[in-house]
Amino acid sequence: MLFLLRMALLALLIISVTVFGIVFCLFTLRSKNRVYHLGRVFAHVASLFGLSVEGRVSEAAKQVPQAVYVANHQNNFDLFTLASVVPAGVVTVGKKSLRWIPFFGVLYWLSGNFLIDRENRKQAIATIEQIVTKMKKTGLSIWMFPEGTRSRGRGWLPFKRGAFHAAVQAGVPIIPVVCSNTHNQVGLNRWRNGKVIVEMLPPIDTTGLQETDVVELLESCEALMHQTKQRLDQELARA
Repeated sequence: MLFLLRMALLALLIISVTVFGIVFCLFTLRSKNRVYHLGRVFAHVASLFGLSVEGRVSEAAKQVPQAVYVANHQNNFDLFTLASVVPAGVVTVGKKSLRWIPFFGVLYWLSGNFLIDRENRKQAIATIEQIVTKMKKTGLSIWMFPEGTRSRGRGWLPFKRGAFHAAVQAGVPIIPVVCSNTHNQVGLNRWRNGKVIVEMLPPIDTTGLQETDVVELLESCEALMHQTKQRLDQELARA
């Protein structure tokens, strides 16, 4: 019964948020904060799944006017957990296929997010260059999932270089965002599904870095995020 109730509420929510969101985006096309405001809405949906989400944001990260945010990508619940720390002035970068998702795809496009073709390496590189140009022109930050796809319990997937190339080319810091484990945590027939911690770490400076430094930047960021996830998971296990 609880499962059916949640699914009914979720379907109603998706439709209402999509309709409202599309209208909102059409009236705020010049705003840099469309993703931020929609994120505030999605952040409240976590409680529908019985999740308690604690967002932690580094004070240093709050002072950064523009950055490339990189987050671990686990499953569909990321939309509701990571939203708790999404800052103002940010858009996400996702696969072109996202626009074909019923309801959500149109909203994703209208809210100003960038869509890239990850299946075509040459086009993806060109798109990163376009994104960097747009970042410099608009002052917007970008949010990316360097694993490239949801891990779905397969462990930590290898990071791709796109986000790190973008940060170096744009001359902005990398800000890691780490979510504690949510794989198999949500039981739709349970009222309470525990706690999730989302932590935004201090910025990683890219000043003076060149394209030849991208691999080292990627590896250090990946190691830091992996260590942070282990710490968060251990903290929740002791709670």
